[in-house]
Amino acid sequence: SPRRPPAPPGIAGQSGGCGVAGGRMTDTRRRVKVYTLNEDRQWDDRGTGHVSSCYVERLKGMSLLVRAESDGSLLLESKINPNTAYQKQQDTLIVWSEAENYDLALSFQEKAGCDEIWEKICQVQGKDPSVDITQDLVDESEEERFDDMSSPGLELPSCELSRLEEIAELVASSLPSPLRREKLALALENEGYIKKLLEIFHVCEDLENMEGLHHLYEIIKGIFLLNRTALFEVMFSEECIMDIIGCLEYDPSLSQSRKHREFLTKTAKFKEVIPISDPELKQKIHQTYRVQYIQDMVLPTPSVFEENMLSTLHSFIFFNKVEIVGMLQEDEKFLTDLFAQLTDEATDEEKRQELVNFLKEFCAFSQTLQPQNRDAFFKTLSNMGILPALEVILGMDNAQVRSAATDIFSYLVEYNPSMVREFVMQEVQQNDDDILLINLIIEHMICDTDPELGGAVLLMGLLRTLVDPENMLATANKTEKTEFLSFFYKHCMHVLTAPLLANTTEDKPSKDDFQTAQLLALILELLTFCVEHHTYHIKNYIINKDILRRVLVLMASKHAFLALCALRFKRKIIGLKDEFYNRYIMKSFLFEPVVKAFLNNGSRYNLMNSAIIEMFEFIRVEDIKSLTAHVIENYWKALEDVDYVQTFKGLKLRFEQQRERQDNPKLDSMRSILRNHRYRRDARTLEDEEEMWFNTDEDDMEDGEAVVPPSDKTKNDEDIMDPISKFMERKKLKESEEKEVLLKTNLSGRQSPSFKLSFSSGTKSNLTSQSSASNLPGSPGSPGSPGSPGSPGSVSKSTSQMAAITTKGGLVGLVDYPDDDEEDDEDEDKEETLPLSKKAKLESS
Repeated sequence: SPRRPPAPPGIAGQSGGCGVAGGRMTDTRRRVKVYTLNEDRQWDDRGTGHVSSCYVERLKGMSLLVRAESDGSLLLESKINPNTAYQKQQDTLIVWSEAENYDLALSFQEKAGCDEIWEKICQVQGKDPSVDITQDLVDESEEERFDDMSSPGLELPSCELSRLEEIAELVASSLPSPLRREKLALALENEGYIKKLLEIFHVCEDLENMEGLHHLYEIIKGIFLLNRTALFEVMFSEECIMDIIGCLEYDPSLSQSRKHREFLTKTAKFKEVIPISDPELKQKIHQTYRVQYIQDMVLPTPSVFEENMLSTLHSFIFFNKVEIVGMLQEDEKFLTDLFAQLTDEATDEEKRQELVNFLKEFCAFSQTLQPQNRDAFFKTLSNMGILPALEVILGMDNAQVRSAATDIFSYLVEYNPSMVREFVMQEVQQNDDDILLINLIIEHMICDTDPELGGAVLLMGLLRTLVDPENMLATANKTEKTEFLSFFYKHCMHVLTAPLLANTTEDKPSKDDFQTAQLLALILELLTFCVEHHTYHIKNYIINKDILRRVLVLMASKHAFLALCALRFKRKIIGLKDEFYNRYIMKSFLFEPVVKAFLNNGSRYNLMNSAIIEMFEFIRVEDIKSLTAHVIENYWKALEDVDYVQTFKGLKLRFEQQRERQDNPKLDSMRSILRNHRYRRDARTLEDEEEMWFNTDEDDMEDGEAVVPPSDKTKNDEDIMDPISKFMERKKLKESEEKEVLLKTNLSGRQSPSFKLSFSSGTKSNLTSQSSASNLPGSPGSPGSPGSPGSPGSVSKSTSQMAAITTKGGLVGLVDYPDDDEEDDEDEDKEETLPLSKKAKLESS
């Protein structure tokens, strides 16, 4: 849409005054949330309203106004200052500072509204709306630029107590300009100014000069925002860093100073679990801890405009960590001693806990490394024997040690699951199943004491990664997937399923408390994953161990989430449409627990109800014949009264159609021949033939001529009609008891018209039947669709013609075949568009 022309007072589309676009409070484009930044540097929501821009006489300028959508009260009135830096972020956010410590943000519901207001701000400030910040900090006035270019450097005031206020103002004024920041940084470096400031800091502390200390806080904070590595190296040196932290204790916005130095010197203790011989490494560790402390605890949370100014501080910490990991990695004696003490039985518990915690932190540091460096790091740990060491640690009684070892294991699995799989397949040759690394992990998962099972959830995720075929390697001489899954199902699966089997020996779960239910739900989640990804391994296990029957015992749990997990497990199996599974389900009557749960749920419309119906609907839609027959033969009596969905009646119809096909093999084979013939014809040829039929006068057709495919002309008429007659007699007898099903089940959504069948077979008889379109796929007499069966040689000419016409389509139409559904809908549409004269001909009898 074209940009709106400026139309103060008010905005375009308004008759005057301030308000929302078009004067409507319902315009979602201008709907905004107003945020302000609080003292803790967190954003506070000030309310939701609609923003507009207009000229405000009192403020003498164009302003942004936000009126609350609840009561129309004024949430914000802010003059668009020509020199204020407005920032547009993420397409729907505009941020600016009203004063030194007062940041504002408007969060728009729609991008279009944000763009409109942004254009208005840019228009007032004379900026191009394509910019993301209106006052680009590089964009300085020509005069300032000339001054900066002409002067050789920035001259700092002499470093004296009496001039601290002047120094603080100079630092603050230099921050908005990149050129001035650059010159200030160079001046601070060249003159050794930071050390002189720290000397004044000692004087101020001794004199308890709070005003001077507050100025020093502002100066040091400003120096951090200069974002210069050379300055950081001076500030974070051993001789200066504690004084720098001291300066940052005296925040003028706080009534009392913080005790950061006291914490770092007295509370925080450096634990040297293995003696570090390299003094440079030791100093680097101390420095990194303190700088990290400054970043996280000492410096205030940066405002939106200050975040980028601290990027060098983040980088300083990052590269320090990389250096520490590299130096430790190269110190082979250090790592050898570490793993030796970890696995030594003589090591006392406290010492071992410190060693494991160190190794955990060491691995956490490695996450900051570049991929190639991380590869080298984990390769070094692997060569040092980290996996055998973890196996020993996980077998110990100390819960904290085991927890830390689990975290280390998670780093290894995430980095390289194949390395872990290779180790556990090798160790099986030397160790019993009980002490295999994976089995120890499973046992920790099962024995998690946390009521919320936080640790178990993490371990389940690691197991899933290990058994996921997607990340398994396949090489020319070996397939990891085959080898590892064979190992897992032979040595580990029984440990994983033990709690499930122990809890499902009866008709109901023997333990049904919340924690047990959560654990079983986690196990079922992994088993369901296995069903989906492991094919024959899990299939053999489920059928041989009768796992599905035991899982379905959990359908009786009082915890709905667990019952649904059990149902999801079965649904995943049925979804595979595997006849091995289906035969197992039927042989063990494994629909019984599901039907029981469905009936116990009653008429409640909940997730359990929907999930069970969806499973039966899947069986019906996919036409899984064996399961359809099994369900109807065994559970129809329990399900026949369910009429708020057509799923079960639809299953019954499927079942009856299957039975009719079995009872009438001749009819079925005839249908197959005719259907195959029809499908083989080109669609265009079929349309041409239909057109010819419509254009042929019925008088041109000989009496009693049946238009059937050539392959069927030699068939004996009595052979064809005999099964039809028997079928119709049976249909008439069953009509009354099936009436309700036929009336309520209308899967295609429309009804076929009434029709008459006239045929001679010994005795002349007439039968009229009303049925749903789902039961009769195609209206009788429709060209190109299966019609009602007719018999050549009937009493009247019209009857014989009727027989001829309907026989053309084939002797199908009294039984529904699933693969005809789509074609039948088209046939019905054609029937509806027949000319009236043709309809009259078709309906004559």
